[in-house]
Amino acid sequence: MLSAWFRIALWKRVLAALALGLVFAFVWPQGTPYVQFLGDLFVRAIRMLVAPIVLVTIAAGITSLADPRRLGGLGGRTIGLFALTTAIAVSVGMLVATLVQPGVGAPLGTAAPHVLGDPVTPYQQLIGIIPLNIFEALAKGDMLALIFVAILVGVGTVVAGEPGKPFASLLQATSAVLLKVVGIVMEATPFGVFALIANAVAANGAAVFVNVGWLALAVVLGSLIQILVVHSLILRLLAKLPVLPFFRGIVDALVVAFSTASSSATLPVAMRVAEQNLGVARPVFSTVLPLGASIGKDGTAMYVGLLSMFALQAFGTPLGPQVYAMVLLTGALAAFGTAPVPSASLFMLAAVLSAVGVPPEQTALVVGFVLPFDRLLDMTRTVPSASANLTVATTVARWEGELDEDVYRAKDYA
Repeated sequence: MLSAWFRIALWKRVLAALALGLVFAFVWPQGTPYVQFLGDLFVRAIRMLVAPIVLVTIAAGITSLADPRRLGGLGGRTIGLFALTTAIAVSVGMLVATLVQPGVGAPLGTAAPHVLGDPVTPYQQLIGIIPLNIFEALAKGDMLALIFVAILVGVGTVVAGEPGKPFASLLQATSAVLLKVVGIVMEATPFGVFALIANAVAANGAAVFVNVGWLALAVVLGSLIQILVVHSLILRLLAKLPVLPFFRGIVDALVVAFSTASSSATLPVAMRVAEQNLGVARPVFSTVLPLGASIGKDGTAMYVGLLSMFALQAFGTPLGPQVYAMVLLTGALAAFGTAPVPSASLFMLAAVLSAVGVPPEQTALVVGFVLPFDRLLDMTRTVPSASANLTVATTVARWEGELDEDVYRAKDYA
């Protein structure tokens, strides 16, 4: 029985668990607390791995490149692609909101205001990139700070030359061990997904689609456009690759992204599918994907653009070219600074709305209206973020000559 279980492809097991979780939630919602611990254990196991993976794999990836000039080219292409997909995602969110009009007539007056804390200023974000204490950054899971330290360690190891080679070997070995640990943890994915989906649906039921139905529809449409149109075009036009093998290979990552609603929690499985299913070389995926977990936020960007338009429609704010341009600019910048945790995009909304003249008390009404139903919406919009990270990693690997096309085009995954 056990061998038969492992013979089934992981993505098939995960999808089956997702379907069972939905059935369980509708048939016996009172029983979901009894399985909640499975989801909590799964998420904790993934989050346990995120910080060390970011620190070690980026540093190891840089040492694998062995040439700081090549790192600069790879980094520039990566950031450029993420900037492109993020800007397009904000535009998609604004376009969908303009077509669907989810905010028109929204009863915001019935919502309990949810006051946001003081927004983090660009200066604080910039200063926070350099941590005062590396171990504190590890404990807090401060992604930008960890990325900075990892890049510094990796470049320092390469520049050290011969004396740095033993440390480079240690980083490579540690990275390999961590990725094997990820593989072990990912075998528990079906059980974690089952519990997470069952609890999310039992807690919210169909209410999210009844009370904020048009907004939910807009989120689904925006996510589908970003994944099936934007990411497909990038793969076809920029990477010159067929699209179907890509989407067939990333199912595991997309399901985990949907279940956990967290880009950082998706990172371990994204690295696994990048190597085993897409054929992306380790120096590329170990550098691009951790960076993408911090700045590759297509779902957040789409949602910030969409929710900003939702709020402006609800308040009857006149919409002109200047307003659209301001939402696009501030939405893209806000998405880059969003933490890779559930519902984080709601707390970036103040930065966008304040730029177009919406006062804090009105922003609090919007957040209070959406927050009770945000979990399922957040699960949906995390999927395009995961897809974007793998799209960029695959495209960059193709450009760098670090993509195994035989693996990419393979039809079967163990």
